[in-house]
Amino acid sequence: MTKDNKAQINMYNREADRDYYMDKDMNKEKKLYDKKKIIYKDKDIVIREVSLMDAPELVEVYRPYVEKTAITFEYEVPSVEEFTDRIKNISAKYPYLVVEQDGRIIGYAYTSAFHVRKAYEWSAEMSIYLSDRCKGLGLGRKLYEILEDISYKQGITNLYACIGAPEKEDEYLTNNSINFHDHMGYKLIGRFTRCGYKFSRWYDMVWMEKIIAQHQTDAKDIIPYPMLN
Repeated sequence: MTKDNKAQINMYNREADRDYYMDKDMNKEKKLYDKKKIIYKDKDIVIREVSLMDAPELVEVYRPYVEKTAITFEYEVPSVEEFTDRIKNISAKYPYLVVEQDGRIIGYAYTSAFHVRKAYEWSAEMSIYLSDRCKGLGLGRKLYEILEDISYKQGITNLYACIGAPEKEDEYLTNNSINFHDHMGYKLIGRFTRCGYKFSRWYDMVWMEKIIAQHQTDAKDIIPYPMLN
């Protein structure tokens, strides 16, 4: 990142902080809609925190994954209202990032709870969805690097990815996601046989894992993302 880019990000974030405190008497819902802190900027690419106003665009990024692939085992594209609730619930504790190119959202990624029970608090699940416009830009790696860094600062030790896996690659599902996670240092730790049924075909599901921090005997509660400095 160039010195000019860093200066632009710092200026943008100072203005965002100013607007946040100007609006401190307004309800929390409005703040969730307004929040757009920049995490990374390079030329026409911006990675920033999610806003609830992003939900319609994020639904459209997610739509082809539901309708044309077995990458997600979801059958129906969620409504904007449902997607807004998902963003709200996840971003209350975990980082949720979007990628913009020339002001248009072309992808998003986030971590979320690995399991609701307390003992799993130090583990989180990774999710990423990118449009075709992201190909060849290295944005998947950049998003994962940012999320892994944030997770480490939160106190998370284990990161997981739940990935649809074909017995044989087809037009709906390949091994690309498994290969990507392998390149990012994730290890295959389990495979569930023919546990997902979509497009009149059975698909496997695999779990991949990456340990990003030491496991302490006196583990402290993780820090919710909104509370990180």
